[in-house]
Amino acid sequence: METIDDWTQTLTAGPLLAIAAAAIAVLLVLIIVFRVHAFLALILVSLVTAFATGIPPQFLISSLTAAFGSTLASVALLVGLGAMLGRLVEVSGGAQSLADSLIGRFGEQRAPLALGITSLVFGFPIFFDAGLVVLLPIVFTVARRLGGGVLRYALPAAGAFSAMHVLVPPHPGPVAATALIGANVGLVLLIGLVVAIPTWFLSSYVFGLWIGKRVVLPVPSILGEASDEAEANPPSPGTVVGLLLLPLVLIFLETGLNTLATSGVVDSGATWVAVLRVFGSTPVALLLTVLLASLVLGTRRGRPKEDVEELLNSALGPVCAIILITGAGGMFGGVLRTSGIGDALSDTLTDVGLPVVVAAFVIATLLRVAQGSATVALTTAAALVQPAVAAGDYSAVQLVGVVIALAAGSVVLSHVNDSGFWLVGRFLEMDVKTTLKTWTVLETLLGLVAFALAAVVFVIG
Repeated sequence: METIDDWTQTLTAGPLLAIAAAAIAVLLVLIIVFRVHAFLALILVSLVTAFATGIPPQFLISSLTAAFGSTLASVALLVGLGAMLGRLVEVSGGAQSLADSLIGRFGEQRAPLALGITSLVFGFPIFFDAGLVVLLPIVFTVARRLGGGVLRYALPAAGAFSAMHVLVPPHPGPVAATALIGANVGLVLLIGLVVAIPTWFLSSYVFGLWIGKRVVLPVPSILGEASDEAEANPPSPGTVVGLLLLPLVLIFLETGLNTLATSGVVDSGATWVAVLRVFGSTPVALLLTVLLASLVLGTRRGRPKEDVEELLNSALGPVCAIILITGAGGMFGGVLRTSGIGDALSDTLTDVGLPVVVAAFVIATLLRVAQGSATVALTTAAALVQPAVAAGDYSAVQLVGVVIALAAGSVVLSHVNDSGFWLVGRFLEMDVKTTLKTWTVLETLLGLVAFALAAVVFVIG
């Protein structure tokens, strides 16, 4: 039976890249100018783009739904479970309790710094979207208490998760790039952390404070209002931190085992490794945490089981739109990948002749812009520059510089074909135009600063 894998794209790079540029422009016009709902606009533009790039009609719908479904597979469970956990923490008064503790330790003026540092710690093993959803109730509570708009608190936190996710093992993108380039994973981890911290500070913390003063947005109510239902006797900050650390520990278990398996330290086929990976997978880790939080923050504190059930149910409704729009963004990115636009871009850049560290950044950047996924851009670009790296005589530190340059390119210019763009924009209740001038700029600054540091690493290596 013939499948989409048997189909060969006949269009050349020029027309394909022109179609991609036109599709993005039309999408922005539909959403910003004509105010078409983002979910509808993304589906419509994905469909038209699929036709324009010549995807056979018999494979068209299956390609769209496959990309939509694969995005939901990674996002829906995380957002749904994360929203449940966040709602429990919020309504129990735990978010307020932890916020009070953070502000007491760091002071009101340094609250954004406290949230950013917390996110850096949580972002080491936990994926971007899961960490963001879990920590947002704390961010919103601090923003409500101190005022000044939500962005000055949310952007330093979200940027921290993004920096750790793209630059530091054991996250999948940098791990895959490390393996393809032949770098030492321990050295990538060490230097990646050294690069990630100043990168976050300049691109997310400093920029977040600056743009937060100029774009003052109200605190979203999508995760609920603490003042409506918060209890008079909230759980201790230690209890809240313990609950938030549980998925952190479980996910670190899984990602740590992945890193050890990649390095050959443990046997990836061993049964005990497979079982521990299941419990450390992000959906299972969040599921176990939600169940424990239902007990610790719910029934154990005297809340009836029926109330806990209703509370969890109320968390799902507001995030359904976010899940669907994010899935549609993944659909659009999937069409761009299936149509061969990313491959066309790669072929165009293969023989440019740039220095390897610059070529790594440029190729990853253009792949990111073309198809949206940072992980796909990072791993694809790593595979493209691998022959050039293998042909050169580079030191272990220079190889790390190449990996970081790849990671830097894969994060810039987050826009409408990136599911993370919609996740951040919708959770912070920003329109597309505002998301472009806040989150897109932040991600671009993050990539540029990381690349500058990667170039330094490469030169001194």
